[in-house]
This record gives sequence, structure tokens and C-alpha cells, in this order.
Amino acid sequence: MTWNEILVYGRDQNHPVRVDKLLPGARKRLTELRLEDIDQLVSLRLSGSERIYGILQGSILLLLWWDPDHAIYPVKKKHT
Repeated sequence: MTWNEILVYGRDQNHPVRVDKLLPGARKRLTELRLEDIDQLVSLRLSGSERIYGILQGSILLLLWWDPDHAIYPVKKKHT
């Protein structure tokens, strides 16, 4: 699959994430990694609440971290 297919067809599970929507600790970590100029990351769902986050550069996803509890990018569940 292409990245467009992954992100468009799997948009409920795989999607771009705006850095300003991350929890403060995650934004601080990006600054520590000298990545404060990054505006968005890519979130890929592995299973249930488990996610990985990275930076898409061309056709390569540079992995930053694993989030086993979907904790760094909180989302409201539908119908709650």
C-alpha cells in the first residue's frame, strides 16, 4: 500500500496528528529531540488502543514512540 492508501482508507485508525493536540509531555519530548519545528505526526493503530507515532519523510516513516494506551493524543469517544 502507498502512504496515501494507508492514511485515507484507514483514516479511522491511521491518520495525521497535529502536534499542538498532543499532551504537553509529548510536545516537551519533541522539543528535547530538537523536533519542535514538526507540525504533525502520523499515528498508526497497531491494536485496540496501541499506537505508534512517527514523522513521514517522503515514503519513510521515522518512528518516534510507541504508545500502548493511546495516552499522548487523547480523543473523545463518539456518543459519550
